Amino acid sequence: LLAWQCALTTRAYGLCEDGPGEEIGEGDEIATYTEWSLPCVDFEGAWESLIFDDDEVKTRLLRYATAALLFGERGVDAQLISWNRVVLLHGPPGTGKTTMCKALAQRLSIRFNHIYSSSVLVEVNAHSLFSRWFSESGKLVSKLFGKIQELLEDEDSLVFVLVDEVESLAAARKSAANGSEPSDAIRVVNALLTQLDALKSRPNAIVLTTSNITEAIDLAFVDRADIKCYIGPPGMRARYEILRSCVLELIRRDLVQGAEPMEFDDGVAKGCPVSLTLREAAEACDGLSGRALRKLPFLAYSTV
Repeated sequence: LLAWQCALTTRAYGLCEDGPGEEIGEGDEIATYTEWSLPCVDFEGAWESLIFDDDEVKTRLLRYATAALLFGERGVDAQLISWNRVVLLHGPPGTGKTTMCKALAQRLSIRFNHIYSSSVLVEVNAHSLFSRWFSESGKLVSKLFGKIQELLEDEDSLVFVLVDEVESLAAARKSAANGSEPSDAIRVVNALLTQLDALKSRPNAIVLTTSNITEAIDLAFVDRADIKCYIGPPGMRARYEILRSCVLELIRRDLVQGAEPMEFDDGVAKGCPVSLTLREAAEACDGLSGRALRKLPFLAYSTV
């Protein structure tokens, strides 16, 4: 695109500093869901901190979610064009799936603040939906989605529903089918799927799901997802850029001193000593997740 073919749009926003709120079921110690008002301080900078080998991952997800909300806003007939507003991110632990969901919700809450005056992220604790008391699990699901439906009643509010580690639901269905779990468990999962389907009619709702075990993803969820994105371990370029961002932060905070490493291609091309050393470190970190890589600078600093 040329400069005169683009339109620049700016959005002003304020960050919520209240922190998350939790809903704990009666007699339980585990919260059934956690709620954030968006945009919030907790997720500020999360989008920029996500580094992948494929730069299109973030762009693809953002374009999908933007289109899904736009179709709902314009009242596109779902009988003619079908979309569920369900995202599924899957891959090994520590690759940034949950962070991606939260960062995406934060970014969309800002991008659409001219349409929706408020935005909320509701993170569902899938494990908490299975009560130790027979028939109580169904009540937990109903109570949870009753709260979500209340939020959606406000058409000026954009609601994101995050179901983390959705494979736990698949395991429950399989165990129930084999007879190792009470029939109550499979009814709960079916009820949850039904409730998710009910969100399809809400133009101001987006469902974000993650799974650590690709093989265990329930086919019922897979069928409902409009977009399925694999988030794998970081490759060489991503590992380098993750470590580079950590080094730059340490320099900025005056915890270490020295020359700043250059971007991946520039550092190699210009033979920058610091960049070449960092490249060797990135090569040695092959197989580590993004989460593990971001812990390394602290662990290294603590041993000096």
